[in-house]
Amino acid sequence: MNIKRILSNAKGRSDAVAFNGMAFVVAYDPDAAHGIVAQTRNSLSFLETKLSEVDSGKDALLQVTVFLSDMSMKPEMDRVWCEWIGSEVNWPQRACVGADLGDDVTLIEITVIAAQSEN
Repeated sequence: MNIKRILSNAKGRSDAVAFNGMAFVVAYDPDAAHGIVAQTRNSLSFLETKLSEVDSGKDALLQVTVFLSDMSMKPEMDRVWCEWIGSEVNWPQRACVGADLGDDVTLIEITVIAAQSEN
């Protein structure tokens, strides 16, 4: 079994795992910037980096779940998301849910399933 793991700085977990042509990635703002706009931008940048590390990209996203600490921030997050995701050829299936993210600093966390490149 050939599983590729991109380990997280947090003990006991990976930021990305790839297996059998599929990539599973979690993204967050490693800097915990102030505000949902900055955290969304930083999280999406982190996501692109991790997708690249498992031979994938935003054009290969299949399913995305966005977790927000406060659903009233969804319109601001959506504006950043729509800028980032680009053309409809990139649009994955996406859900957004409100969740307790464990502290008062983390505003967003994103999990994705994506296809890997066929290199």
